[in-house]
Amino acid sequence: MSDETYAELAAVGPYGVHPGHALITMVEPHPGHEYAYNRWYEDDHYYAGAMAMPWMFAGRRWVATRDLQELRAPEKSAVAQPVTAGCYLSTYWVTEGRYDAHMKWTVAINKRLNRDARVYRDRTHVFTAFQDHEATVYRDGAAGPRDFHALDHPYQGLILQVIDAEGPEARAELLEHLVARELPKRLTGSPAAMVTVFRPTPLPGDRMTYVKQVEGVDTRLTLLWFLERDPRTCWAEHFTDLATLGADSGRSELIAPFIPTVPGTDRYVDRLR
Repeated sequence: MSDETYAELAAVGPYGVHPGHALITMVEPHPGHEYAYNRWYEDDHYYAGAMAMPWMFAGRRWVATRDLQELRAPEKSAVAQPVTAGCYLSTYWVTEGRYDAHMKWTVAINKRLNRDARVYRDRTHVFTAFQDHEATVYRDGAAGPRDFHALDHPYQGLILQVIDAEGPEARAELLEHLVARELPKRLTGSPAAMVTVFRPTPLPGDRMTYVKQVEGVDTRLTLLWFLERDPRTCWAEHFTDLATLGADSGRSELIAPFIPTVPGTDRYVDRLR
């Protein structure tokens, strides 16, 4: 491919700023590999395996220290076994309408990274899925950062919530109920500035073998709560009852708080276990 091809590709297709898709990946480094994993991800994979790719326009890493892991629910989770598994979370926005193009690139580049021994093996993907954006609900209406700012704005925490509806039709009803009623009510007076809602999409058949196929593509919703405060300072007051969200037509299979990593450092690595 000549360099001119890039000019041709840039001249056609969607190029808005809306996060139409996301990659949400929660990973557990194997015991004894925490520092090495963090340095590999910080120094190489975050860029070569994500941000350098076409149409992936924002990213942020999050970490759950042991005290944050112990706040998770439910004790028996369909997502994480045990529920404390997955101490690192990475979130990325992909331009709306560019999912297929990005996916072709990401599969190819990860095969190349694997061939070149630039993939860290001593880790487990606990929850990794590309997702389609369904809705964003804001606490403050038109004021404040938008969802496309969310991974660059200095939010102090994030809650990953995964809800499994009873079936595809129930998921549609759950989504409508959450967006119209429950989320606006919960956000009022909350330290959460916004909630983005996604639904998972199947991974391609030629994905890397160490990443398992996505579950719940017809029934699952993934919520990201962006917090203006450290979740540990406001958990008891605002978030201990999150499991009741959507309980009429679904079940929360994971509620997991995180704080942002500090890029280029090993801060918090010694507090994971």
